[in-house]
Amino acid sequence: MSKIIIGLVGPMASGKDVVKKYLEEKHNAKSCKFSTIIRDVLDRLGVEKSRENMVNMSTSLRILFGEDLLARVIAKDSLEHDAPIVVIDGVRRNSDIVNLMGLPNFFLISIDADPEVRFKRMVLRNENKGDAEKTFEHFMADHKLETETQIPEVMSEAKFKIDNTEDTFPVLYAKIEKVFEEIKAESAAQHITIE
Repeated sequence: MSKIIIGLVGPMASGKDVVKKYLEEKHNAKSCKFSTIIRDVLDRLGVEKSRENMVNMSTSLRILFGEDLLARVIAKDSLEHDAPIVVIDGVRRNSDIVNLMGLPNFFLISIDADPEVRFKRMVLRNENKGDAEKTFEHFMADHKLETETQIPEVMSEAKFKIDNTEDTFPVLYAKIEKVFEEIKAESAAQHITIE
């Protein structure tokens, strides 16, 4: 049985993590997340996991070891997972797409929401140190960080798109399920089956 590999791309706080968790809980997917690699390195070094430190670590690793370093690691990890469905969270660069599009049975989903909605979500979840204190202007300035600038271009490569502006889980879950059914149908059309 061939696996389905789903990449998630979208701006900060668009709902990528919610989509990933839904697919894990509802369809027994396993996941790989780009930022996990960076968080692991920062943890190991005893460095605070602020957005700035994560951006700096990501940039440094890619300068030293190649622009596609993280994408190569994630592609390898996704192929080694024994699950029939693997979700890759945090696709954000053109070099990511080059590596991931070559994976068998890979599908890219774009998730987006209005900036005001995303800002409120980011402040509430406070995932990175300092997020809860940010202003909307600072949040919008973060979109100009090196790690964020290619996201709109990568989103344009996605065949499947989810608008997550409505702030209710049932609405989002219905949209995820619809897209997932389309992905399964496309897999079946390619003579690939999953249970």
